[in-house]
Amino acid sequence: MARDRYRRSARGNRWGLAVVGAVLLAAGLAALAVGQGLFGADPAGRPLLGGTAQGVLNQQWVPYVAVAVAFVAAFLALRWLMSQGVQDTIRRLSLEGGGEGRVLVDEDVVSDVVENEITDYPGVRRARAHLTESVHHPHLRLALMLDEDADVAQVWQRVRANALVDLRRSLGLEEVPAVVRMSMTAPTRHTRRSLA
Repeated sequence: MARDRYRRSARGNRWGLAVVGAVLLAAGLAALAVGQGLFGADPAGRPLLGGTAQGVLNQQWVPYVAVAVAFVAAFLALRWLMSQGVQDTIRRLSLEGGGEGRVLVDEDVVSDVVENEITDYPGVRRARAHLTESVHHPHLRLALMLDEDADVAQVWQRVRANALVDLRRSLGLEEVPAVVRMSMTAPTRHTRRSLA
């Protein structure tokens, strides 16, 4: 399931960031302790890099290696950032067809039908629908923008009784788990007018 994959990814992110943070914190605390003389005056008075390290850093190939390492680190960081922004919206649904075949339906088509139906409900200004999780067992994410005077309970009842039932029936599924987020539009501000 896609949900398990995203949970593993989130868990890996948390553990990775925790390990990197712990290593950097330990290195910083150790450097602070050495600099403050907690391990004696001799380590605190030594140069940071000894003669051997200075000799290696003076080699001509060191800047090239540093640039290569920086490029690899930047590539990995960019890849990690891009993977954080990947949405779990599926592109196509795989439905049971008659006989031995399968029917593939674009997610955009199904989402547009749901959005158009719900936008016609009284009090609904805008609807955004996305199918997520699995091509065989999709979940619905629905974001509704309601008018400030909309009856929220009535909109929810219509979504549950009509839109979700129609979606399950059209996809031939017994259930389509849904997350519905409703928000209200801000009331229009009336500008004060003064008589001249």
